[in-house]
Amino acid sequence: MAEAGGAGRARAAASRLSAAVGERLGTAMGEARRRRRLLLLAVCVALLLDNMLYMVIVPIIPDYIAAMRGGGGTAAGPSAPAGGNGSGGGGGNRSLLPARYPAGNEDVQIGVLFASKAMLQLLVNPLSGTLIDRVGYEAPLLAGLAVMFLSTATFAFAENYATLFAARSLQGLGSAFADTAGIALIADRYSEEPARSRALGAALACISFGSLAAPPFGGVLYQFAGKRVPFLVLACVCLLDGLLLLGLAPPGAAAARANMPVGTPIHRLMLDPYIAVVAGALATCNIPLAFLEPTIANWMKESMGASEWEVGLTWLPAFFPHVLGVYVTVRLAATYPHLQWFYGALGMAVIGASSCLVPACRNFGQVIVPLCGICFGIALVDTALLPTLAFLVDVRHVSVYGSVYAIADISYSVAYALGPIVAGQIVHTLGFAQLNLGMGLANVLYAPVLLFLRNVCQMKPSHSERNILLEEGPKGLYDTIKMEERKGVGKSLRPAGEVEENGVDSYRRDLAGVSEEDSSDYEYS
Repeated sequence: MAEAGGAGRARAAASRLSAAVGERLGTAMGEARRRRRLLLLAVCVALLLDNMLYMVIVPIIPDYIAAMRGGGGTAAGPSAPAGGNGSGGGGGNRSLLPARYPAGNEDVQIGVLFASKAMLQLLVNPLSGTLIDRVGYEAPLLAGLAVMFLSTATFAFAENYATLFAARSLQGLGSAFADTAGIALIADRYSEEPARSRALGAALACISFGSLAAPPFGGVLYQFAGKRVPFLVLACVCLLDGLLLLGLAPPGAAAARANMPVGTPIHRLMLDPYIAVVAGALATCNIPLAFLEPTIANWMKESMGASEWEVGLTWLPAFFPHVLGVYVTVRLAATYPHLQWFYGALGMAVIGASSCLVPACRNFGQVIVPLCGICFGIALVDTALLPTLAFLVDVRHVSVYGSVYAIADISYSVAYALGPIVAGQIVHTLGFAQLNLGMGLANVLYAPVLLFLRNVCQMKPSHSERNILLEEGPKGLYDTIKMEERKGVGKSLRPAGEVEENGVDSYRRDLAGVSEEDSSDYEYS
């Protein structure tokens, strides 16, 4: 009897202990999920700010043109309309929307100004990706936000072209850290599909909204509140986002990165043929958008007599098909993850066909259709291929994402660095129709190249991080934690050769990394 009573009490105590542990575990998991969502919010706001700052200067450029021309306007304050003599906060006859840029040297200066951000970003990205792999994601993201805050404040108080150029270049420096670290942070925190695709899709939607909403946002505030107000508003939001990130990832937390695996060097990732194919697709699909932004306004005025408001609203409707493309791709990827390459190829075909249709348009309503097609196609390509980059790193290299998303950022920067400088010259030499036909043909011809990625979903590392840790023994806190996690997971693994229905999730969960030395040692299931 006594023994039975003792056993009963022991079982009751064990039950209470199990319940307490389960409750604490549930609380900890809930807190981790909440923190992950807040980090996603901080990254999305950072990407939104970067792209709003990229486009918000469009309505303000005419004043600086007038100042450089020495005719009528000055860059000294908000009362200087482009080529006009308006006064006061209302801005006289200043247009809310992008004006037609004059030809000649001033046009070159404007092209260099718009391209300076992407050019500096292109130069800094190889360094920023390597640094992010070394120190983690949060600190470079915070540093990038700080630089963007300084750039935005410089824009607000700029009085001449040189200051604008410095502010624009400074924004490129901040973007090289904030954009790359932000996307890499999302890929790291959302390691399972379809959560990773959904999170990256939310980030892409913020990028699209920032780019398309910035000109009307800047134009309205510029006219009714003055030149400085749009930038001061963005600076305040940037400061708040930085404070949120600082609260979520205090500087002391970076010490935990010391024992994490070393990422694959960026030059080795660039030589990976699969990553190279994805990077080429990202650059090619963004060329039409980058080359049309500085040229379509003049073409619309010359070919169809478009008004200022039509030119200014040309890209705004394209936001909706872009978000639709993100949503459709995320849903399809959740159901058919092995067809990510096909969604990218389909997007490039849509971009190619839409680019070829632009010169055939004869009015504002017609030109909206192919522009929406271009943005829809870009959404398909970006949403399908950005998660693919993370998966390629997971199965072929080490699961550290700074360098691989620096490569993605380099791809974007190539298009946006060339667009403002090269597109106008191509239009002047060959014509607007030839420019669009060339861009469309490039996308259509590149689409079949994505067939090279059709077996990516079936890849798995033949020598996983789990085996490396179990063979070598733990060398630090990170290794100890990973080894214990893998031991627990290993007990529930399926027999060799048996593949779950969702192969992508299975490979990421059970085989989450591979050593740098074995980065190219993989096999097909």
